[in-house]
Amino acid sequence: MSAHLVAPSLLAANFGHLDADLQLVNDSTADWLHVDIMDGRFVPNISFGFPVLEAVQKACKKPLDVHLMIVEPEKYIEAFAKAGANVITVHYEACTHLHRCIQQIKATGAKAGVALNPHTPIELLEDILEDLDLVLLMSVNPGFGGQKFIYQTLPKIERLKTRLIERNLSPYIEIDGGVGLQNAEALLKAGANVLVAGNAVFADPNPIDMIARLKNIGEEVWKF
Repeated sequence: MSAHLVAPSLLAANFGHLDADLQLVNDSTADWLHVDIMDGRFVPNISFGFPVLEAVQKACKKPLDVHLMIVEPEKYIEAFAKAGANVITVHYEACTHLHRCIQQIKATGAKAGVALNPHTPIELLEDILEDLDLVLLMSVNPGFGGQKFIYQTLPKIERLKTRLIERNLSPYIEIDGGVGLQNAEALLKAGANVLVAGNAVFADPNPIDMIARLKNIGEEVWKF
């Protein structure tokens, strides 16, 4: 696969000046915009609903990478696709019928992803890997931005990448939580190729430059 992708996280944007933050993402070298949907049940926080996503989709020129941190995601997949989601990721822990849920996402035309919480082993995806466009490994406990990176994520990425190579599969490996310049190269070397960055981007004095630095770091390390 080619160079890694960078997906700034909307959760860390300034909601008082959201148009300006979306415009800087448009003007940057970011590849996707990561949108965390939280329901206050699967995670202890509430974020965005359909009206916000629809408004973001109209203003943002980047593909929307929608991460559903919600219970019963199967009830809402079509609505999120209709609202503008290009990538839809559901949590392994939230899906009783995961294969059906993945096929439901694919039927909308969106890319289908599965997210794993920090404590969930990648081996649980063994029977669904061939159906996935993306695997998202949470490197913090989901629900809030600004948390410290869990370094046990690095060997977890390596195990996932090894298994994908063994099976000649190439879904994206996305990392979400505590990602920044301090660990981006290590993540890429371990096998990741999509970096979700929230505070690292939007808390920086020059977010566009930070996105470029994350985009350019370690170009040579991603060899799938």
